Amino acid sequence: MTQSPTPDPASRSSAARAASLLARLKPSGPATFVRAPGRVNLIGEHTDYNQGFVLPAAIDLEIWMAVEAWDKPGVELTSLNLDETRSFEFDGLAPGGRESTSWIDYVAGTAWAMREAGLPLRGFRGVLDSTIPMGGSGLSSSAALEMAATWALADPAAPRPSAPRMAAIAQRAENAYVGVNCGIMDQFASAAGKAGNSLLIDCRANEFQVAVIPAGLSIVVCDTGSPRRLSSSEYNTRRSECEAGVALIAEREKGVTALRDVDRAMLARNRARLPEVVARRCEHVVEEDARVAATVAAMASGDLAEVGRLFAASHASLRDLYEVSSPALDAMVEIAAGVPGVVGSRMTGAGFGGCTVNLVRFGAEEALRERVLSDYPARTGLKPRVFVVAAVDGAGPMATPTA
Repeated sequence: MTQSPTPDPASRSSAARAASLLARLKPSGPATFVRAPGRVNLIGEHTDYNQGFVLPAAIDLEIWMAVEAWDKPGVELTSLNLDETRSFEFDGLAPGGRESTSWIDYVAGTAWAMREAGLPLRGFRGVLDSTIPMGGSGLSSSAALEMAATWALADPAAPRPSAPRMAAIAQRAENAYVGVNCGIMDQFASAAGKAGNSLLIDCRANEFQVAVIPAGLSIVVCDTGSPRRLSSSEYNTRRSECEAGVALIAEREKGVTALRDVDRAMLARNRARLPEVVARRCEHVVEEDARVAATVAAMASGDLAEVGRLFAASHASLRDLYEVSSPALDAMVEIAAGVPGVVGSRMTGAGFGGCTVNLVRFGAEEALRERVLSDYPARTGLKPRVFVVAAVDGAGPMATPTA
């Protein structure tokens, strides 16, 4: 189990959260409450859109919504974090045509994708609150918003597709409507998370297995205070570089349709034919897929030294081969590595800012927090935040608060 003996004090009970939302919503009739978690990826970065393997956990930094059915075919939603109300109508929803992206576009895109999938929609007005660090933290606030929206938008009388299917629908919203060519990991983890565990997700088959996190370990997320700056164009460029590598390798290797199909020997045979930057990107993905499998095995056997080595190798690869780390992320990982009780530390998320993920022995959480708060600002000039988080279940309804 990953529940720390020193949980983050910012966390509040579902009942208290729902009551607070209800007070802001002031519904004229019955209200419903939904939640969706953010996620932290333990290992397996930039492998999801290469049809590989990832190892995320849904965490108790979450988005909550209180909604009431609306007699209009659309949505009116207020973000308490931003103190902003936005709305849209179902008619006319279509990809493209926006000069910039707003948070409401993730909800509108989800409505569009659900309708495209043949799912009935209900209009609603609602309010939302969140404890997920916003602005590119790498903890998937956008995926959590999409998954919460799938519950708020769904006709409660209609059958609900499986969590993997709903994750795929939400992924389509982000790919086609919002315009971010992400893989399915973020939505999948938010939809299907299992309390106390991580998920080994096969991003080709859209299937998962529960992977138990070793007893006695906490997950600690360190926010660098440097918002992720991996723009959509840079993200898509890296995806295109991987696709270019696949195309060249497939010219001489049968059965290759994604980097998932490329092993170390195959890459070595073809490396000289690849542009150098493409070869580096492919090497990271091939090795990272292997690291995911090795991490699952090491966690199952309790080999924490091996877990730490794999975390370090992943971060170095993301820094040197995939080139998506940053000085802030590197500094945070270096600081954590010097704290007794930290088993492993690496960047998590798309990169160029955001957060690191740390597996930490029970009792060492505060030592890590104190070291980060004392050393990191002096090294970077940035203000960090440290979250001790627990692995939680995926998105779904919240209990209605009692009167």
